[in-house]
Amino acid sequence: MSSQSTAGRKPAASPDNAGTEAAARVADVLLLFTGGPRYLGVSAISRELGLAKAVVHRILQSLVSREMLATDPGVAGYRLGPAAVALGASALRRFDARTVATPVLRRLRDETSETTTLSGLVGDERVYLDQFESPREIKMTVDIGRRFPLHAGSSGKVILAFLPEERQAAVLGRELPALTEKTITTADDLRAVLAETAREGVAVSLGERQPGAGSVAAPLFGPDGEIHGSISICGPQYRFTPEAVGRYRVLVRDAAEEIRHSWAWLRDSGDTSGR
Repeated sequence: MSSQSTAGRKPAASPDNAGTEAAARVADVLLLFTGGPRYLGVSAISRELGLAKAVVHRILQSLVSREMLATDPGVAGYRLGPAAVALGASALRRFDARTVATPVLRRLRDETSETTTLSGLVGDERVYLDQFESPREIKMTVDIGRRFPLHAGSSGKVILAFLPEERQAAVLGRELPALTEKTITTADDLRAVLAETAREGVAVSLGERQPGAGSVAAPLFGPDGEIHGSISICGPQYRFTPEAVGRYRVLVRDAAEEIRHSWAWLRDSGDTSGR
């Protein structure tokens, strides 16, 4: 038996722990591609995740081999590949709220002549899942699949207002960066707005997430009673007069309630095909 001391020696990671850590790193790399620049390089990913460049390079090569990522001739960096696109499309097809929201949001677009959107809650952020564009020449459009913080804009604020207390507190306890000069960046001010939003069931934004953009949003609750996302009416801020906002408050709140009831029926009936 060896008498060599093991003091200070780092215990070997178990195979299970090592596998979990490796999987988490791969997931973290992929998630970076859901927002920000279309192309990301080894150095940028390494800085963002605090990983060695050699580790990042191995992960990227593995993802490219499975077509989750791809490269383009003459362009530095990596982008999402066809397998990732197919995976995302499959997830959207299986998202029941999107299935039941489609006819409601299309009708809401026709009633208002403004763009209507569906957002989903992803961690402590939100992502646009669908939109129905305004028929007007000057209109607002959104980036499907891009992640946004919850503190800026009506779609995010209305989700944040209905999150469980501990999750809301965690978001308010972090830095609240300014996306525009109208973004609410202090926790106390935002907390007061969220309390009002929770009372009224609707959030309004006039240039908080994007300069010159107006929006009115309502929370989207699932059949389980939990907040899953939001729907909104959005367009150029100059068209969001007090009269228009007052009308949109009622329309978007009623539309969200209709989607909730349809979603519950769809789940209970077991039909998720969208037929």
